[in-house]
Amino acid sequence: MLVVVPLWAQNQTSTSQPDGANSGPIVREIEVQYAGPQTVTKNVILSNMRTTVGQGFSQTAIEEDIRNLYATGFFTNLRIYDEPLMDGVKVVVIVQGKPTVKEVVVQGFKSLKEKAIRKEIKTKPGSVIDEKQISDDAQKITELYEKKGFPNVAVTYKIDTNEQFGRSTVTYNIDEGGKYVIKQINFDGLKQLDAKTLRKEMKTKKEDWLSWIMGTGKLKKEQFEADLDKLKTYVMNQGFIDFEIKDIQYEYLNDREMNVTLVVFEGIKYKVNSITVEGNELYTTDKVMAKITMPAGATFSPKGNEENIKSIQDLYGIDGYIDTRVLPEVQANIQTGMMDVVYKIKEGPQSFVQKVKIEGNTVTKDKVIRRELAVKPGDVYNSVSVDASKARLQNLGYFSKVETYPEETSVPTRKNLVMKVDEQKTGSFTFGAGFSSIDSILGFAELTQGNFDIANWPKFTGGGQKARLRVQYGAQRSDYTLAFVEPWFLDKMLSLSVDAWYRTASYYSTLYNQSTYGFATRLEKPWGQFWRTGVGYRLENINIYNLQTTDPFYLSQAGNYTKSSINANAVYDSRDNVFLTRKGNRTEAFTELAGGPLGGNVQIYKMTVESSQYFEIFKDNIIVLNGGAGAGNFWGAGTQVPIFDRFYLGGANNMRGFAYRAVSPYDSQGNAVGGLSFANFTTEYTFPIIERVRGAVFYDGGFVNSGAWDFSPDDYNSDAGIGLRLNLPIGPIRLDYGYPLQSNQYNKSHGKFQFNVGYQF
Repeated sequence: MLVVVPLWAQNQTSTSQPDGANSGPIVREIEVQYAGPQTVTKNVILSNMRTTVGQGFSQTAIEEDIRNLYATGFFTNLRIYDEPLMDGVKVVVIVQGKPTVKEVVVQGFKSLKEKAIRKEIKTKPGSVIDEKQISDDAQKITELYEKKGFPNVAVTYKIDTNEQFGRSTVTYNIDEGGKYVIKQINFDGLKQLDAKTLRKEMKTKKEDWLSWIMGTGKLKKEQFEADLDKLKTYVMNQGFIDFEIKDIQYEYLNDREMNVTLVVFEGIKYKVNSITVEGNELYTTDKVMAKITMPAGATFSPKGNEENIKSIQDLYGIDGYIDTRVLPEVQANIQTGMMDVVYKIKEGPQSFVQKVKIEGNTVTKDKVIRRELAVKPGDVYNSVSVDASKARLQNLGYFSKVETYPEETSVPTRKNLVMKVDEQKTGSFTFGAGFSSIDSILGFAELTQGNFDIANWPKFTGGGQKARLRVQYGAQRSDYTLAFVEPWFLDKMLSLSVDAWYRTASYYSTLYNQSTYGFATRLEKPWGQFWRTGVGYRLENINIYNLQTTDPFYLSQAGNYTKSSINANAVYDSRDNVFLTRKGNRTEAFTELAGGPLGGNVQIYKMTVESSQYFEIFKDNIIVLNGGAGAGNFWGAGTQVPIFDRFYLGGANNMRGFAYRAVSPYDSQGNAVGGLSFANFTTEYTFPIIERVRGAVFYDGGFVNSGAWDFSPDDYNSDAGIGLRLNLPIGPIRLDYGYPLQSNQYNKSHGKFQFNVGYQF
């Protein structure tokens, strides 16, 4: 890139203002000259230049023009200079444009279709040559082949350019190298480590009966290299600091199968011999040592060492001593396998927060970020609270990355807290299908925005609210739902939700259909880490119609109902993971009151409680104990509890040996009529089989009684069974077979197969 000093600046006396003020001679003409073919129009060039005819010439503007033109990616070389005219200057722009793509050729493919390969190629005819994009396209083709089981694929490219016309042909050459699946992953050199445990740390797996769904059993080089790094980190954190992967051997068994062997040096397992601290004056040695999480006698690991450093820094950081540094010195004895660790502490001064500066949020409002922060101006610069604030922001789902750091100010003991965020898309449109033994087959489409702002028309983003529109239609149900959540109502940690819906269903019974429309609003408040409580109001219309029976009870239930109710709940939730819970408890108590001064023609009350306790008895073997109970009745001027407010058990979600709603009181014609009291209990043991597949053994028991507050176990039903839990890329699948142990004459069966399948595209 060449910038020429303008002639007018060399020849005339300077009486002008500082450069950049457009105070030089007037630009009378801009001439564009092409070195080679004209691949970019003059209008495109001029539209990317700050220099324009009629304005003063500025060297700063010329330099900016050069940067802007290069940034378009259209040019290989360019030069801008000026020529003096009688009444100003002429600006000359000389450009050498990049050639354009004439044709994209793919050759060498045999096993995959050309159409599938071209889907991975973003370089298109008519586009400007971009060698980085062409290289990325070659990598995408490589990844496609590796995904299909071609571990030795090699993809190269070449660019043939006609310099006279500025047109290029891009050719991708593919050497497929053969298709293989992995039959075994072996380790050579292990003495203390377990090969099975190491394989679990790798995403690269051998072929098994689920490979056609999971996409496993193939050697994908990028994933395999990441596995090797992960494996080394894992082993070193088990104390084998000298662990090394010395060689990788590939054994091709035939034209389809291969073995992979990792030749490793295991080394010895190190333990901590002694830990000492030096340089601590603000805190006693005992207080510092109390924060150590990898003490003497423990296995030495890089992770444990980092945790020790972080714990000491947090001790200082919680009181604002954020400039304190902890420097470890480690001395290893390779004969004894013992480590002596000294943490040298360099204490810094105490700091306070002067300002909280937020950067990078072009969509999300400042207040949405600030309300999640646990520190504010004037506070001690508490690094632990800053870390907690960072975690809260990351958990919002609005940002791909959150960075926090202290910024120096003119006051030595004051620092600005800088929160730098990278925003990401928070809206989504999904559609899919599912199948269950209750709902049968159904499809859905859903539009969501996780960072909604109802007041920001027309973008409706940035306010930290949540909105959802869902349409679901199936063989036995249809649902239309609109939902809105303001998680900080009145700028307090108080969630306000509003829902509106229309639903029809025929799966409740083969004897009638039910439709419902209405709306609900709710306030919910968290209390500490595990508790939350809520209150709500609900107004809905329920219609029981299309009766297929002469049963007097069902005929008495037909018609329209208006239900106006208030409800309240309290939830305790300490589960470690909501998807695969290994430990913790979730308990919820719920109560509802309808009718009376609230209006409507349904006047009932209901109270329920449900609790689940999870135990990990040994590695990934989990027992869950679940129990629930509830009761309800009409009150005041009410005369009955409608069929839709009665209790039932049975089906995939509770008593799995029975049909849906089959555990219930029955009338004289043998039809389930629901009850006013229930209790049920489940114990389930799940265990890993292979990755993403778990087995289950369960027992369910319970009863539903006609009378309110009748918890007599006279009509107790129970079942036992086995099941599978599949966590697949297409969604979770739960398969259960339950066999009744205790039943009555109406719900007696030879067992039920219960399943839920979720598929999201």
